[in-house]
Amino acid sequence: MLRSLSIRNYALIEAVDVEFQNGLNIITGETGAGKSILIDAFSLILGGRASADEVRKGADKAVVDGTFHVKANRTIKDLLARYELDGGDDLILRRELSAKGTSRCFVNDSPVSMAILKEFGDALVDLHGQHEHQSLLRRETHRELLDDYGRLDGLVAEYRDSYENLVALSRAWKDLRSREQRLKQERDLYEFQIKEIDEVGPSAGEEQELASELRILENAEKLFDATARLHQVLYENDQAVHDLLVTARNQLEDLADIDPAFGAPRDECAAAAVIVDEITKFIQYYNSRIEFNPERLEFIRERLGRLTLLKKKYGGSLDAILAHRENIGRSFETASNFDAEVQALEERIEAARAAASAAAQRLSTKRRELTGKVSRGVLTELATLGIPNGRFDVMVQTLPPPADGEQVSLRLGKEKITAGPYGMDDVEFTLSTNPGEDLKPLARVASGGEVSRVMLALKTILAKSERLPLLVFDEIDVGISGRIAQAVGKSLRALAQYHQIIAITHLPQIASLADLHLSVEKSERRGRTSTTLRTLDLEERVREVAKLLSGAEVTRSGLDSARELMGLER
Repeated sequence: MLRSLSIRNYALIEAVDVEFQNGLNIITGETGAGKSILIDAFSLILGGRASADEVRKGADKAVVDGTFHVKANRTIKDLLARYELDGGDDLILRRELSAKGTSRCFVNDSPVSMAILKEFGDALVDLHGQHEHQSLLRRETHRELLDDYGRLDGLVAEYRDSYENLVALSRAWKDLRSREQRLKQERDLYEFQIKEIDEVGPSAGEEQELASELRILENAEKLFDATARLHQVLYENDQAVHDLLVTARNQLEDLADIDPAFGAPRDECAAAAVIVDEITKFIQYYNSRIEFNPERLEFIRERLGRLTLLKKKYGGSLDAILAHRENIGRSFETASNFDAEVQALEERIEAARAAASAAAQRLSTKRRELTGKVSRGVLTELATLGIPNGRFDVMVQTLPPPADGEQVSLRLGKEKITAGPYGMDDVEFTLSTNPGEDLKPLARVASGGEVSRVMLALKTILAKSERLPLLVFDEIDVGISGRIAQAVGKSLRALAQYHQIIAITHLPQIASLADLHLSVEKSERRGRTSTTLRTLDLEERVREVAKLLSGAEVTRSGLDSARELMGLER
């Protein structure tokens, strides 16, 4: 739901801050007060079009902020995760429009593109009126609404899984076929390279191990002589380090008997003698194991030379050689068994096609079963909303031939059909509002209050399944009055049980049902005209409804009528 809206320096609006409620939020105001401006400003944070001319004269920029409560909105959570944006229970959409014509968009204070802002707006708000943000006029939403109404999520997911599997296998088949000639041409080359690499048989880390061993073998004589000399210095000479340390320790022992202060130096000297003893033992052991092996030395040199030649040909490192061997091994196997692989893949494709076809047919059958129920429901609502002779139909037709690679061919019996990510059906809502007129797509129906009532009828029967939490109706009451107005008001009231509703109206029958009533007012101060939005208390609501009933001059009888219409005691 929309918690609050803040508008700064937009057209006639200098500053507007308003909080909304759940249920039915009604906006009223005199003609020309700025109700349309308010909707235009709101549409900015939904990704609507903007112009520098809309920035209030004298201001550097216009700013619109909307705060939405989205705690349970999974779609918004998914969008935040997809675009790596911070999220919480509330979502803030902001749009800044400079007087120079530049526009900046923000989601939770993070800059985003206009396209991303519109994604969030489309997932939060459905705006109906004299503007373009009307999801039900977009043909692609009709299938979604029909599926939501019929609770077809499970069937849609089942089909989507089988469809994606079929698409993946089909792409693999196309890729395999495109590689056929190249694989056959390169088969001999791959065979030669595999033989060359396997004859050497390199292993990961081998080069480093051989290089270390080579250094030791090449310096065996130096290592032998140096360790022998060290052993003499540390242990065998007349002035060997070990003997000198033992002598020093004994002297320190005598001194410690006189002065305990020599105890610590004595212990350190003794520890040093032990360390020298351990070093001597290691040197003696190392010296005894030094190997003079010319044959092994020559083998390592030859082995490193063969590895170097392989590196020059296949990537510069042993890891690159091994990776290349793995890749060409797979390609060689594929080329050697190409016909068998193609056949196996084609069998998998046919099995996947059969599964997708069955799932698509089940989904299509359910959709076609729903059409009559939806049509009857809409017609019933239209009759109560002042379109008694309307005709409404949900057209479910097989998709046209594929226009891109994202569609696949399915089979129903001997018939081939086209299918896309959501099945084999093309769903479209059609309408005729007057006797004798042909059914037409919703997008071609005349605009204005008539269209809004059609939208209201659809929303009413789809209320429990509709995905969007906020519905905005801009002047839904155009061209209606009396009994029809009451019916429209009741429909809005019923719809507000499932959605937050914001409706601009001129009719007292609708305004009287508000959970929250806002008044758009225009005033002049210091030679500047400003539009403001004010929340009305109960008595102010009564007066506003009375004005809608009787005109600018509010009478006692008008107030009484307003109270009666609002269900209040006189």
